[in-house]
Amino acid sequence: MEKTQVTLLLLVASLPVFAQRTEPVPFGDFEHWTVRHVKESAILGGDVKTLYVVGPDETIEENRVYDYSRTIWASSNAYARVSGITKTSVTVEPENGPTGKCARLETRFASCRVAGLVDIKVLATGALYWGKMLEPVTGVKNPYAFMDWGIPFTKRPSALVLDGKAELPDTGVLVRGTTFTHKEFPGDDPCQIMLILQQRWEDAEGNVHALRVGTAFRRIARSTDGWVRNLRVPVTYGDASRQSGYRDYMGLLQGSRALYTVNSRGQRKPILEEGWAEPDAPVTHAVLQIMAGSRGAFVGALGNTLWVDNVRLEYPQ
Repeated sequence: MEKTQVTLLLLVASLPVFAQRTEPVPFGDFEHWTVRHVKESAILGGDVKTLYVVGPDETIEENRVYDYSRTIWASSNAYARVSGITKTSVTVEPENGPTGKCARLETRFASCRVAGLVDIKVLATGALYWGKMLEPVTGVKNPYAFMDWGIPFTKRPSALVLDGKAELPDTGVLVRGTTFTHKEFPGDDPCQIMLILQQRWEDAEGNVHALRVGTAFRRIARSTDGWVRNLRVPVTYGDASRQSGYRDYMGLLQGSRALYTVNSRGQRKPILEEGWAEPDAPVTHAVLQIMAGSRGAFVGALGNTLWVDNVRLEYPQ
């Protein structure tokens, strides 16, 4: 028995150790923010609202679209102009955390009163993502079509790593809120962290196609006991649906779940994620999405709040 144990210890000791290193992503420490002061239309009261963008330190004192070429981050914060009326929505903002600034994401109503008489409420889930917001937003019919999802990316990280804290009311009640229509129904709404790596290409008609190369998901279903340091979300390469930890929400983003991008002709197109790539397939784009909920547009649990800090990527040494 002792000889067997010694043999096993020697075998374990002889196994190779694969060291890992992490690399910060641009503005992933959330120490730098652009502050935008946007004046809403007089019919809504004419107030000046503050929007935040994770990016270079700057204050913008006018109603204009943001130059997202200076950062890889966009958010659910919206500068909208619908039928000539300027409106804002704020669900992501900076906050002081344990080691400096962090990002605070919250699910809340974006509300306004038209001409002081008619109340309009739209439920919005706080979200950060890599890409661009296509401003100004001109409608609520398909909000994902106003987001250019993902950035050019060719690396192959082994995991996404970040610090986070979550507070979920856990009332068991979900709200669907779109302008004048509001409905409550039972359900839960976990926070969601998603990193997907894609191989994209554009056909002769300008349609954008993709294969899924890498998949990383983490859902947070209950409040955390303070900050969770070094939360690691591993990346699975190839067909994630064949892995033991696979869940339906990790599947290909198709149909109503499809994300959008801008093609080489400047047209907004859905990203047609058509299948799973081979594990060693080249990567051309990365999509990171961090959300205070996971139920999709205009549906969620009011009060869900997620704090995020120190986003980085892990690579084999």
